[in-house]
Amino acid sequence: MENTSLSSQMREYLYTEMSHGVKVSNLAEAVARELGEDEEFCRDIAVAGLLHDIGKLWVSKHMEEAGNRETLTIERMKIVRMHPTHSCEMLKREEYPERITEAVLYHHENVDGTGYPENLRGHQIPWMARILRICDVYCALTTDRSYRRAFDRAAAMEIMIDEAEDYDMKIFLAFQRVLHNEAGEKLRALCTVLSTLQKEHLPLFVKEAELL
Repeated sequence: MENTSLSSQMREYLYTEMSHGVKVSNLAEAVARELGEDEEFCRDIAVAGLLHDIGKLWVSKHMEEAGNRETLTIERMKIVRMHPTHSCEMLKREEYPERITEAVLYHHENVDGTGYPENLRGHQIPWMARILRICDVYCALTTDRSYRRAFDRAAAMEIMIDEAEDYDMKIFLAFQRVLHNEAGEKLRALCTVLSTLQKEHLPLFVKEAELL
């Protein structure tokens, strides 16, 4: 975040999205390992988790252009729901592997077919995307938002259990094991845990912000 050509508002937004990406990346890798995935898969899902919301940089710009948030609620929601597509396009432009770009594109799909952008169901959704879906929801729930305080781990789990039809059950059970095992206590500090792999890919956020 040493770039000084970006506005303070964009720098703050970048920090928020990068921090969320790090949390999802670390949790998704932990869940993948719990599921017995190999090192290549774990590396790829760590990258996908880090960059899954990079398309929100595009969203941030176009939300401002959409005008008053009270009168254009539907239009603004449509813009927000375009972020997986723009994330995927950004990563394709950088020639990321297809397994990563597909996981990013479909990380808001639900196994019951209620997600977006394509309302995929069950095994139509890539395995990696199904893992990201669960980790993204948990990290979002346990983070402060402008409209609410972060939920604690127990409350977040209660919410997710109530919405369990959205998730792949095998992955959801593995995710719960990760949260409840001894290493799960380290999840509280996920934003401060940066791997060499993550440091390698984080600059893409700044690069894309400069292109907007």
